[in-house]
Amino acid sequence: MRALVYESYGGPEVTSLRTVKKPELGAGKVLIRTRAAGLNPVDAMQREGTFKMIDPYEFPKIGGNEVSGIVEAVGPGVHAFAPGDQVIAKVDVNKLGAFAELVVVPARWTAKAPESIELVDAAGLPLVGLTAQQALGPEHLDLQPNERLLITGASGGVGLIAIQLAKLAGAHVTVTASKESEELVRRMGADELIDYKSQSVTEAVENSGKRFDKVFDLVGDDLPELFSVVRNGGEVVSLVGPPTPGSLTEVAQPNRTLLAAIAERVFSFKARGQAAKTGVKFEFFLMHPDGPGLTELVRLIDEGELEVIVDSRYPLEEYADAFERLESRRSKGKVLLEF
Repeated sequence: MRALVYESYGGPEVTSLRTVKKPELGAGKVLIRTRAAGLNPVDAMQREGTFKMIDPYEFPKIGGNEVSGIVEAVGPGVHAFAPGDQVIAKVDVNKLGAFAELVVVPARWTAKAPESIELVDAAGLPLVGLTAQQALGPEHLDLQPNERLLITGASGGVGLIAIQLAKLAGAHVTVTASKESEELVRRMGADELIDYKSQSVTEAVENSGKRFDKVFDLVGDDLPELFSVVRNGGEVVSLVGPPTPGSLTEVAQPNRTLLAAIAERVFSFKARGQAAKTGVKFEFFLMHPDGPGLTELVRLIDEGELEVIVDSRYPLEEYADAFERLESRRSKGKVLLEF
Protein backbone atom coordinates (compact mmCIF):
# COMPACT_ATOMS: atom_id res chain seq x y z
CA MET A 1 0.00 0.00 0.00
CA ARG A 2 1.04 3.62 -0.42
CA ALA A 3 1.81 5.73 2.63
CA LEU A 4 3.30 9.10 3.47
CA VAL A 5 6.33 8.51 5.68
CA TYR A 6 8.95 10.47 7.55
CA GLU A 7 12.43 9.23 6.64
CA SER A 8 13.97 11.01 9.65
CA TYR A 9 13.30 14.00 11.87
CA GLY A 10 13.40 17.28 10.01
CA GLY A 11 11.58 19.69 7.74
CA PRO A 12 9.28 19.00 4.78
CA GLU A 13 12.16 17.43 2.84
CA VAL A 14 12.15 14.29 5.05
CA THR A 15 8.63 13.33 3.92
CA SER A 16 8.16 10.90 1.05
CA LEU A 17 5.46 8.79 -0.58
CA ARG A 18 6.47 5.15 -0.67
CA THR A 19 5.10 1.60 -0.72
CA VAL A 20 4.95 -0.10 2.69
CA LYS A 21 3.56 -3.27 4.22
CA LYS A 22 -0.15 -3.44 5.02
CA PRO A 23 -1.01 -3.17 8.74
CA GLU A 24 -2.14 -6.29 10.59
CA LEU A 25 -5.69 -6.45 11.91
CA GLY A 26 -6.07 -7.64 15.50
CA ALA A 27 -8.81 -8.28 18.01
CA GLY A 28 -10.97 -5.30 18.88
CA LYS A 29 -9.76 -3.32 15.87
CA VAL A 30 -11.06 -2.18 12.49
CA LEU A 31 -9.24 -1.99 9.16
CA ILE A 32 -10.11 1.22 7.32
CA ARG A 33 -9.50 1.96 3.65
CA THR A 34 -8.65 5.63 3.78
CA ARG A 35 -10.69 8.21 1.93
CA ALA A 36 -8.96 11.23 3.45
CA ALA A 37 -6.65 12.29 6.27
CA GLY A 38 -6.59 15.60 8.09
CA LEU A 39 -3.42 17.66 8.47
CA ASN A 40 -2.74 19.39 11.78
CA PRO A 41 0.05 21.51 13.28
CA VAL A 42 0.99 18.54 15.44
CA ASP A 43 1.91 16.60 12.28
CA ALA A 44 4.70 19.07 11.57
CA MET A 45 5.77 18.99 15.22
CA GLN A 46 5.97 15.19 15.16
CA ARG A 47 7.93 15.23 11.92
CA GLU A 48 10.39 17.76 13.36
CA GLY A 49 10.96 15.69 16.51
CA THR A 50 9.27 17.93 19.06
CA PHE A 51 8.32 14.90 21.16
CA LYS A 52 11.36 12.69 20.48
CA MET A 53 12.59 12.97 24.06
CA ILE A 54 9.55 11.06 25.33
CA ASP A 55 8.45 9.22 22.19
CA PRO A 56 11.38 8.51 19.82
CA TYR A 57 10.42 7.13 16.43
CA GLU A 58 11.84 4.28 14.39
CA PHE A 59 12.14 5.31 10.72
CA PRO A 60 10.60 5.23 8.25
CA LYS A 61 7.54 6.34 10.23
CA ILE A 62 4.06 6.59 8.71
CA GLY A 63 2.63 9.93 9.81
CA GLY A 64 -0.92 11.13 10.33
CA ASN A 65 -3.33 11.52 13.25
CA GLU A 66 -6.88 11.35 11.87
CA VAL A 67 -8.66 9.50 9.14
CA SER A 68 -11.95 9.01 7.34
CA GLY A 69 -12.71 5.99 5.21
CA ILE A 70 -14.62 2.76 4.70
CA VAL A 71 -14.31 -0.29 6.93
CA GLU A 72 -12.62 -3.07 5.00
CA ALA A 73 -12.57 -5.69 7.76
CA VAL A 74 -13.10 -6.01 11.51
CA GLY A 75 -11.16 -8.04 14.05
CA PRO A 76 -12.53 -10.55 16.56
CA GLY A 77 -14.79 -8.98 19.16
CA VAL A 78 -15.87 -6.02 17.02
CA HIS A 79 -19.66 -5.80 16.71
CA ALA A 80 -20.35 -2.06 16.34
CA PHE A 81 -18.86 -1.87 12.84
CA ALA A 82 -19.02 -3.96 9.67
CA PRO A 83 -17.32 -3.92 6.28
CA GLY A 84 -18.72 -1.10 4.17
CA ASP A 85 -19.37 1.29 7.06
CA GLN A 86 -18.19 4.84 6.58
CA VAL A 87 -16.17 5.83 9.65
CA ILE A 88 -13.80 8.38 11.17
CA ALA A 89 -11.15 7.94 13.84
CA LYS A 90 -8.30 9.54 15.75
CA VAL A 91 -5.34 7.15 15.69
CA ASP A 92 -2.84 6.35 18.45
CA VAL A 93 -0.59 9.33 19.23
CA ASN A 94 2.49 7.08 19.43
CA LYS A 95 1.85 4.77 16.49
CA LEU A 96 0.32 7.38 14.11
CA GLY A 97 -0.34 5.87 10.66
CA ALA A 98 -3.28 7.84 9.23
CA PHE A 99 -1.33 8.89 6.10
CA ALA A 100 -1.78 5.48 4.50
CA GLU A 101 -4.20 3.72 2.18
CA LEU A 102 -5.05 1.24 4.94
CA VAL A 103 -5.22 2.09 8.65
CA VAL A 104 -5.89 -0.11 11.68
CA VAL A 105 -7.60 1.58 14.63
CA PRO A 106 -9.15 0.26 17.85
CA ALA A 107 -12.91 0.06 17.41
CA ARG A 108 -13.41 1.99 20.68
CA TRP A 109 -11.72 5.03 19.07
CA THR A 110 -13.87 4.85 15.92
CA ALA A 111 -17.24 6.42 15.08
CA LYS A 112 -19.68 6.25 12.19
CA ALA A 113 -19.01 9.18 9.86
CA PRO A 114 -21.52 12.04 9.62
CA GLU A 115 -24.19 11.45 6.99
CA SER A 116 -24.69 15.13 6.23
CA ILE A 117 -21.20 15.96 4.92
CA GLU A 118 -18.80 14.39 2.44
CA LEU A 119 -16.64 11.56 3.78
CA VAL A 120 -13.53 13.47 2.68
CA ASP A 121 -14.48 16.48 4.79
CA ALA A 122 -15.28 14.25 7.77
CA ALA A 123 -11.54 13.53 8.04
CA GLY A 124 -11.19 17.06 9.41
CA LEU A 125 -13.24 16.34 12.53
CA PRO A 126 -11.52 13.81 14.85
CA LEU A 127 -8.47 15.67 16.16
CA VAL A 128 -9.82 19.21 16.25
CA GLY A 129 -13.26 18.13 17.42
CA LEU A 130 -12.03 15.97 20.28
CA THR A 131 -9.43 18.57 21.27
CA ALA A 132 -12.02 21.33 21.59
CA GLN A 133 -14.56 19.02 23.22
CA GLN A 134 -12.13 17.79 25.86
CA ALA A 135 -10.63 21.23 26.53
CA LEU A 136 -14.02 22.82 27.18
CA GLY A 137 -15.49 19.79 28.93
CA PRO A 138 -15.39 18.52 32.53
CA GLU A 139 -11.87 17.08 32.13
CA HIS A 140 -10.38 20.57 31.82
CA LEU A 141 -12.12 23.98 31.60
CA ASP A 142 -15.57 22.62 32.50
CA LEU A 143 -17.20 25.55 30.72
CA GLN A 144 -20.54 26.64 32.19
CA PRO A 145 -23.43 28.77 30.84
CA ASN A 146 -22.86 32.54 30.94
CA GLU A 147 -19.13 32.23 31.63
CA ARG A 148 -16.85 34.57 29.71
CA LEU A 149 -14.42 32.56 27.58
CA LEU A 150 -11.45 33.82 25.59
CA ILE A 151 -10.13 31.68 22.73
CA THR A 152 -6.77 32.82 21.34
CA GLY A 153 -5.89 32.05 17.73
CA ALA A 154 -9.47 31.07 17.02
CA SER A 155 -9.43 30.98 13.21
CA GLY A 156 -7.69 27.60 12.97
CA GLY A 157 -9.29 24.18 13.00
CA VAL A 158 -9.49 23.71 16.78
CA GLY A 159 -10.56 27.30 17.41
CA LEU A 160 -13.45 27.21 14.95
CA ILE A 161 -14.86 24.06 16.55
CA ALA A 162 -14.25 25.45 20.04
CA ILE A 163 -16.25 28.60 19.28
CA GLN A 164 -19.25 26.52 18.24
CA LEU A 165 -19.07 24.15 21.21
CA ALA A 166 -18.66 27.05 23.63
CA LYS A 167 -21.76 28.74 22.26
CA LEU A 168 -23.69 25.47 22.54
CA ALA A 169 -22.61 25.44 26.21
CA GLY A 170 -24.11 28.90 26.66
CA ALA A 171 -20.87 30.82 27.15
CA HIS A 172 -19.99 34.35 26.05
CA VAL A 173 -17.12 33.92 23.58
CA THR A 174 -14.38 36.41 22.76
CA VAL A 175 -11.68 35.44 20.28
CA THR A 176 -8.35 36.75 19.10
CA ALA A 177 -7.97 36.65 15.34
CA SER A 178 -7.14 38.96 12.45
CA LYS A 179 -9.69 41.33 11.00
CA GLU A 180 -9.61 39.20 7.85
CA SER A 181 -11.03 36.28 9.85
CA GLU A 182 -13.80 38.27 11.52
CA GLU A 183 -16.59 37.17 9.20
CA LEU A 184 -15.69 33.50 9.68
CA VAL A 185 -15.32 33.52 13.48
CA ARG A 186 -18.53 35.51 13.90
CA ARG A 187 -20.37 33.05 11.66
CA MET A 188 -19.17 30.31 14.00
CA GLY A 189 -20.71 32.24 16.89
CA ALA A 190 -18.02 34.51 18.37
CA ASP A 191 -19.55 37.38 20.34
CA GLU A 192 -16.49 39.63 20.28
CA LEU A 193 -13.26 39.86 18.29
CA ILE A 194 -9.91 41.19 19.46
CA ASP A 195 -7.84 41.99 16.36
CA TYR A 196 -4.40 40.99 17.62
CA LYS A 197 -2.76 43.12 14.93
CA SER A 198 -4.14 46.36 16.37
CA GLN A 199 -5.00 45.66 20.01
CA SER A 200 -3.65 43.54 22.84
CA VAL A 201 -5.84 41.38 25.03
CA THR A 202 -4.90 43.56 28.01
CA GLU A 203 -6.07 46.70 26.21
CA ALA A 204 -9.35 45.06 25.25
CA VAL A 205 -10.04 44.03 28.85
CA GLU A 206 -9.12 47.48 30.18
CA ASN A 207 -11.54 49.06 27.70
CA SER A 208 -14.40 46.68 28.56
CA GLY A 209 -13.73 46.52 32.29
CA LYS A 210 -14.58 42.80 32.22
CA ARG A 211 -12.15 39.96 32.84
CA PHE A 212 -12.56 36.44 31.55
CA ASP A 213 -13.58 33.43 33.57
CA LYS A 214 -11.59 31.03 31.43
CA VAL A 215 -9.14 30.99 28.51
CA PHE A 216 -8.52 28.36 25.86
CA ASP A 217 -5.07 29.25 24.51
CA LEU A 218 -4.10 28.13 21.01
CA VAL A 219 -1.21 30.57 20.53
CA GLY A 220 1.11 30.44 23.56
CA ASP A 221 2.81 33.77 22.91
CA ASP A 222 2.24 35.60 26.20
CA LEU A 223 0.94 33.50 29.09
CA PRO A 224 1.54 36.19 31.76
CA GLU A 225 -0.78 38.50 29.81
CA LEU A 226 -3.46 35.81 29.72
CA PHE A 227 -3.12 35.20 33.45
CA SER A 228 -3.60 38.92 34.07
CA VAL A 229 -6.93 39.11 32.21
CA VAL A 230 -8.56 36.17 34.01
CA ARG A 231 -10.52 36.62 37.21
CA ASN A 232 -9.18 35.23 40.46
CA GLY A 233 -10.01 31.55 40.56
CA GLY A 234 -10.24 31.34 36.78
CA GLU A 235 -8.37 28.98 34.51
CA VAL A 236 -6.14 28.97 31.43
CA VAL A 237 -5.88 25.76 29.40
CA SER A 238 -3.27 25.75 26.64
CA LEU A 239 -2.41 23.48 23.74
CA VAL A 240 0.90 25.21 23.11
CA GLY A 241 2.21 26.37 26.47
CA PRO A 242 4.82 24.51 28.54
CA PRO A 243 3.71 20.99 29.56
CA THR A 244 2.28 20.79 33.08
CA PRO A 245 2.52 17.76 35.43
CA GLY A 246 0.64 14.77 34.07
CA SER A 247 0.36 15.98 30.50
CA LEU A 248 3.33 14.19 28.93
CA THR A 249 3.59 11.05 31.04
CA GLU A 250 0.34 9.80 29.49
CA VAL A 251 1.84 9.75 26.00
CA ALA A 252 5.47 8.92 26.81
CA GLN A 253 6.89 5.51 26.01
CA PRO A 254 7.12 3.29 29.13
CA ASN A 255 10.88 3.74 29.48
CA ARG A 256 10.53 7.53 29.16
CA THR A 257 7.82 8.27 31.75
CA LEU A 258 10.25 9.38 34.47
CA LEU A 259 11.98 11.70 32.02
CA ALA A 260 8.58 13.07 30.96
CA ALA A 261 7.59 13.68 34.59
CA ILE A 262 10.77 15.64 35.22
CA ALA A 263 10.35 17.64 32.00
CA GLU A 264 6.78 18.56 32.87
CA ARG A 265 7.78 20.07 36.20
CA VAL A 266 10.90 21.84 34.93
CA PHE A 267 9.46 23.32 31.75
CA SER A 268 6.25 24.60 33.38
CA PHE A 269 7.74 25.76 36.70
CA LYS A 270 7.83 29.43 35.73
CA ALA A 271 4.39 29.49 34.12
CA ARG A 272 2.77 27.68 37.03
CA GLY A 273 4.34 30.15 39.44
CA GLN A 274 3.11 33.13 37.42
CA ALA A 275 -0.39 31.68 37.32
CA ALA A 276 -0.44 31.01 41.06
CA LYS A 277 0.57 34.60 41.82
CA THR A 278 -2.46 35.88 39.92
CA GLY A 279 -4.84 33.33 41.45
CA VAL A 280 -5.29 31.47 38.18
CA LYS A 281 -5.02 27.76 37.42
CA PHE A 282 -2.84 26.86 34.41
CA GLU A 283 -2.88 23.58 32.53
CA PHE A 284 -1.39 22.21 29.32
CA PHE A 285 -3.05 19.17 27.80
CA LEU A 286 -2.92 16.74 24.91
CA MET A 287 -6.17 15.26 23.68
CA HIS A 288 -6.85 11.52 23.66
CA PRO A 289 -8.83 9.32 21.24
CA ASP A 290 -12.44 8.80 22.28
CA GLY A 291 -15.03 6.97 20.19
CA PRO A 292 -18.09 8.02 22.23
CA GLY A 293 -16.93 11.64 22.22
CA LEU A 294 -16.48 11.48 18.47
CA THR A 295 -19.96 9.98 18.10
CA GLU A 296 -21.40 12.94 20.00
CA LEU A 297 -19.62 15.37 17.66
CA VAL A 298 -21.01 13.49 14.67
CA ARG A 299 -24.51 13.84 16.14
CA LEU A 300 -24.05 17.59 16.43
CA ILE A 301 -22.95 17.79 12.80
CA ASP A 302 -25.87 15.77 11.51
CA GLU A 303 -28.29 17.89 13.55
CA GLY A 304 -26.85 21.08 12.07
CA GLU A 305 -25.35 22.29 15.36
CA LEU A 306 -21.69 21.94 14.37
CA GLU A 307 -19.76 22.66 11.19
CA VAL A 308 -16.33 21.48 10.03
CA ILE A 309 -14.63 24.28 8.13
CA VAL A 310 -12.40 23.00 5.33
CA ASP A 311 -9.71 25.30 4.02
CA SER A 312 -8.39 23.12 1.21
CA ARG A 313 -8.18 19.61 -0.20
CA TYR A 314 -5.13 18.08 -1.91
CA PRO A 315 -4.59 14.76 -3.72
CA LEU A 316 -2.14 12.52 -1.86
CA GLU A 317 0.49 13.08 -4.55
CA GLU A 318 0.44 16.82 -3.75
CA TYR A 319 1.31 16.27 -0.09
CA ALA A 320 4.15 18.80 -0.24
CA ASP A 321 1.73 21.56 -1.24
CA ALA A 322 -0.67 20.47 1.50
CA PHE A 323 2.01 20.70 4.17
CA GLU A 324 3.15 24.05 2.79
CA ARG A 325 -0.40 25.34 3.18
CA LEU A 326 -0.63 23.95 6.70
CA GLU A 327 2.71 25.37 7.81
CA SER A 328 2.06 28.77 6.25
CA ARG A 329 -0.40 29.38 9.10
CA ARG A 330 -2.66 31.10 6.60
CA SER A 331 -5.23 28.31 6.43
CA LYS A 332 -8.70 28.99 7.79
CA GLY A 333 -9.99 25.61 8.87
CA LYS A 334 -8.77 22.18 7.88
CA VAL A 335 -6.26 21.10 5.26
CA LEU A 336 -7.08 17.62 3.93
CA LEU A 337 -5.26 14.91 1.96
CA GLU A 338 -7.48 12.86 -0.37
CA PHE A 339 -6.65 9.20 -1.05
